[in-house]
Amino acid sequence: MPLIDMRELVQFPQADNDTDTLINGVHFNLTALRHFNYTLYSNNTISNNSKCYLIFDQFKPHMMSNGSWVNATTCYVPYFNIHGRGIASIVFGSFFALSIVFTLINLRKHGKQFLREDKRFRIVGRRWQWYWMLFAAACGMISTLTGVDVDRYYLQQLPIILQSFFFMLMVPAALAMVWEGVRHWGSWQERQIVDRDPYSLPQDDKRAKVEFWLPLIFYLFAWLNFFMVIPRSWTAIQKQNTPEQKQDIARPAATGIREKVGSIFAVFAFFVICFSLLHSMKWYKPRASGLWNKVNWFCHYCPTKFFISLVLLAIRIGYGIASAWFWDLSIFQDDVVIGWPFGLGYGPILLIMFVFAIAGFVEQNEDKVIISQRRERGAIDDARLGITKKPNWWDRNWASRYQTDDERLRNMTGEVGGGRPTTRRVSESIEMGNMNIRNRSRSRPPQDPFRDPDPDSRNASVSGARLIPTRIDSDTASTMTGASQATGLTGHTLTHENAGAAQPQRIRSMLDV
Repeated sequence: MPLIDMRELVQFPQADNDTDTLINGVHFNLTALRHFNYTLYSNNTISNNSKCYLIFDQFKPHMMSNGSWVNATTCYVPYFNIHGRGIASIVFGSFFALSIVFTLINLRKHGKQFLREDKRFRIVGRRWQWYWMLFAAACGMISTLTGVDVDRYYLQQLPIILQSFFFMLMVPAALAMVWEGVRHWGSWQERQIVDRDPYSLPQDDKRAKVEFWLPLIFYLFAWLNFFMVIPRSWTAIQKQNTPEQKQDIARPAATGIREKVGSIFAVFAFFVICFSLLHSMKWYKPRASGLWNKVNWFCHYCPTKFFISLVLLAIRIGYGIASAWFWDLSIFQDDVVIGWPFGLGYGPILLIMFVFAIAGFVEQNEDKVIISQRRERGAIDDARLGITKKPNWWDRNWASRYQTDDERLRNMTGEVGGGRPTTRRVSESIEMGNMNIRNRSRSRPPQDPFRDPDPDSRNASVSGARLIPTRIDSDTASTMTGASQATGLTGHTLTHENAGAAQPQRIRSMLDV
């Protein structure tokens, strides 16, 4: 059966009598067909606007008098072979699936953390680009693979809606992935400068305020594009079975005011991305004066991946604007020339993903770059101070590298001095001077260091009133109680020449008890 694009009303053929009709070799009750509002169309389908059945070749349904059908096949089934649209969908869908693999590899590489996270530079900031790439690739894969059934379906229904829906959803996702790449590049330049000089870039200047408002402005336009294009009724797109349906239903739905306004919002979001790139280059790269010098400055400091990505993204946005005004270029049309949506719609976004993937494989993890820069700055500082580090194999006590943990702990305790294991090292020199090892009990003054002397007793001239300790065994042995004149811990008494002249003890703390 040849491909049928036209569907017009035809008369029911006459059969044995006025109430009988013969369609594809099957007799139908004409009265019952008219009662349930069934109509025969030129594309060999019979429908009453709610149900549609094929009625040609091997499709021979029967209708009962109560309106029920037996052995009926709906019109919305894959019937035709795959044509150009389906082949292109398979090819592009495979590439989108491959890009997901590359994106996951780069996400693992660049999202891995090797340094402590700074509140100013969150680790999730360098992952958002890859997250949006995964989302855009998933939308592209779903859109292209469902496009296979657009060629195969006898009458258009759900496949063309799914392909168009995810095709339009790729636009805000593509904008977001390019934006996050550009924004994080500026943050990465700032991080390198702050790592060298923490006070060179304050967080309350004009630069910081602009960087605070730019993400809010971008996502405002990106979400406006999303809300203008995505949340709406999509059932009108499938009404393309007749030229009248295309002209009166599908075309107004595909080129309506929502699509036009949404494409304009996408342009505004694109301009925000360009401004963010120029802002980062202005503040984090050496500046130039003069028109020609600024052109050279832009060509020298602008990352190649972002320049290519912005050009490709501009092509995709331009195609979105054109398809919002011209029906013949829109992917919503079932018989559109596939070069327009695949070459200018899917192609630029797919190329952006591969550009970012290649750049991700070439570039290093940012934490590793910071570690390398710190090592280089440390080597420069050591050279200025005349410090020469010994190689790793150099070790004065090389045997310690082969010791166990217990042996290392014993050596560490032996180095501090004191106790029987270290009596052989008590005479070694120690930083801040040699310690004079003496008997603490002999060098301690007779006064108790934990008790403040009585101010009255300082001025009183009591002859012979002097406490003479008979034995001091510890730091607490000099503490004497007022009642028994015995030390608190040892119990030894103290002798005095004139006990009656001694001042009564004043208890000032628990140490006196």
